[in-house]
Amino acid sequence: MKIVVIGGTGLIGSKAVEMLRQHGHEAVPAAPNTGVNALTGEGLAEVLEGASAVVDVSNSPSFEDEAVLNFFTTSTGNLLEAEKKAGVGHHVALTIVNTDRRPDIGYFRAKLAQERLIEESPIPFSLIHATQFFEFGRRIADEAAAAGDAVPMPPVLFQPIAGEEVSRTVARTAAGTPLNGRIQIAGPEASRMDEFFRKALAAWGDPREVVTDPHAHYFGAEMHERDLVPDEGAATLGEITYADWLAANPVK
Repeated sequence: MKIVVIGGTGLIGSKAVEMLRQHGHEAVPAAPNTGVNALTGEGLAEVLEGASAVVDVSNSPSFEDEAVLNFFTTSTGNLLEAEKKAGVGHHVALTIVNTDRRPDIGYFRAKLAQERLIEESPIPFSLIHATQFFEFGRRIADEAAAAGDAVPMPPVLFQPIAGEEVSRTVARTAAGTPLNGRIQIAGPEASRMDEFFRKALAAWGDPREVVTDPHAHYFGAEMHERDLVPDEGAATLGEITYADWLAANPVK
């Protein structure tokens, strides 16, 4: 199969491309640095010629509410239109858990809008809802701390997953039959967010103190108990623990 991966040079996309190629597929990474821009439509018609499936793991360069909404609605609209013209039979998109639970959060609202466009399109689809990636741990901590020495974290449930396992799910889904629905994936271990980052910073050798704060914001919003984790029993769980991932990927 020819499978085009939008965002195919990034963290998740590059691994998915590699995995698809290992299984004999013609996986084509597509991104602005390869001459394909879903936001402007540049290069879409050419790269989608002969494609059986399209995977979208792209992300907005800005998390500002209006910018991120424009990115996901415009790029997804362009993709779906180009896919219809090219006769693509499967659209796979990576999104995050509980987008429908917190539409008051700008990023969640943008991903929800993306999902609705896909669901309303005539193209068969699969949606993959994932929890946060281990690889983004440092960014999450830095965002929470801003310029201070303390890292305020809410004591809500947190169940991050290794990017490698997200990529594997993306690749398997793209090579399979469209779900016309969604699946959820999460890491093997659930903990409290403050507890996770207290242990993580210690493992990183980061001297900053994690402070438990029920009102601490996560990228601009106060989180509720289960906003960042799937419903119990609803997700396929990964096998790589954070300790194992960290041993193989030391945080610098």
